Amino acid sequence: MQFRQQALAKLQSPEELDLPVRFARPQGWLVLSVTVVAMAAASVWAVTGSVASTVSAPAILTHGQGSYLLQSPVAGQVTAVLVKQGEQVTANSPVLKVRTPKGETVVRALDAGRVSGLAATVGQIIQTGANVAAVEKVAHTKDALYATVYVPAENAASIPDDASVDLTVQSVPTQEYGVLRGHVKSVDRAAQSPQQISAFLGDSQLGEQFTKKGRPVAVTVRLDKSSATKSGYKWSSADGPPYKLSSMTMASGSIRLTDQRPVDWLLP
Repeated sequence: MQFRQQALAKLQSPEELDLPVRFARPQGWLVLSVTVVAMAAASVWAVTGSVASTVSAPAILTHGQGSYLLQSPVAGQVTAVLVKQGEQVTANSPVLKVRTPKGETVVRALDAGRVSGLAATVGQIIQTGANVAAVEKVAHTKDALYATVYVPAENAASIPDDASVDLTVQSVPTQEYGVLRGHVKSVDRAAQSPQQISAFLGDSQLGEQFTKKGRPVAVTVRLDKSSATKSGYKWSSADGPPYKLSSMTMASGSIRLTDQRPVDWLLP
C-alpha cells in the first residue's frame, strides 16, 4: 500500500522542466576527447605509416675485388718463402720455391695484390694443388674497404637499393665508438656455396663458417666516408675509433629492409 501511494504522489506532482539536464561530467568529456584523438591518429598511421624492419647477418670487411687462393702447381718440399704476410705483390712475382725430383720450381702470384695469409713454411712437404697463400686483389693499400654481408637467401628480395646498413665491427668496442655506417651497393641474387665464399675471401674456413645455416646471399656494402674520423669512415659516434680499419676484419651487419605497411586494407 505504501508503494502505491508513492507512485500516485509522483504522478500528481508537476514535471520539473525547469531543471538543467546534465549529459556528462567534464572528466567524461576529457576522456572522450582523448579517445577520439587517439583513434584518429591510429587510423592515419594505419593508412600512411610503415614498420621498419631489419635483417642481421655475419659480415667481413674486404676490398672490392676479393681474394684468391694461390695453389702449388707441383708436389715437393718448400725450400724458401719469398714474401711476407701483408706484403704487396705484382702479377707473376715469385712467392715461394719448391724442390721436386725434377728440380726447383718457383710458385708465382697470379694477380697483383696483398698477401693476406701464408700457409706454407720452409721445409714443409706439399702436394700438387695445396693452398700455399691467400692474396687479396688490391692495387694499393689505401684502396677503399667494403663490407660483404652474408644474408639468408629468403631475405634477399626484401633488400632495397641503397639500403642503410649498420656494421658492428669485431675489433671496435661498440659501446665506446658505436657502429660503422654504410649503404647497400649490390645484392647477389644467387646463393653462395662454401667453395664460392672461400674462393672470394681466400679462406676455406670462412666458407664453412658463413654457410652453417644454409647457403647465403652476398650483399656488398659501400662504407660511408668521413674526413673527420681517423679511420676515414662514418660512425654512429662523432669520431669513431682512433685507428685505421684493416681488411679481413669480422663484423655483423644490420640491413634495413623494405618498409612494411602495418595494415592491409581489403576492398569489397
